[in-house]
Amino acid sequence: MQLQVADSILVQNYISGDEKSLEILINKHNQRLTSFIYSKIQDRAITEDIFQDTFIKVIKTLKRGAYNEEGKFLPWVMRIAHNLIIDHFRRNKRMPKFQGSDDFNIFSVLGDDKLDAERQLIKDQIDSDLGLLIEELPDDQKEVLVMRIYKDMSFKEISENTGVSINTALGRMRYALINLRKIIEKNNIVLTN
Repeated sequence: MQLQVADSILVQNYISGDEKSLEILINKHNQRLTSFIYSKIQDRAITEDIFQDTFIKVIKTLKRGAYNEEGKFLPWVMRIAHNLIIDHFRRNKRMPKFQGSDDFNIFSVLGDDKLDAERQLIKDQIDSDLGLLIEELPDDQKEVLVMRIYKDMSFKEISENTGVSINTALGRMRYALINLRKIIEKNNIVLTN
């Protein structure tokens, strides 16, 4: 009977040069991670690709010394896989395809819950990514953008709440959008679903 070694010890051993520890980690979490990926992708070949890409990212992060051990190895790996799944859907823009004909086809009107879940997963990730990007804006621009977009305030209301003229509020909004575009382009970020 093989003794179960904690993930944190295996990670430390791998970082210290013990390649076998990584193999043990992969084998230990193989089934759970593969099942998670497959439940979202529904394709064995793509599941295997994403599984491998996940561990390539894990290895690169560990080798860089950028992994912060908090006893949460598996959730961290699952998050990497989750992000790669979202990237896969963004790249492929998976949409249901219907073959048109004059005859009524029940499948053309039935929804696909799996695709709705995929869209929601992508939307949630986009919202999260956008929130992080907004945090990079200067405070005055961030304040106006949040009031306008998330609180649905008019520029008159923003002006009254911030104590600046409507033109200043409009200018801050304009610069916020310009700066967001620059950040998105500089980092080559894709924010579509």
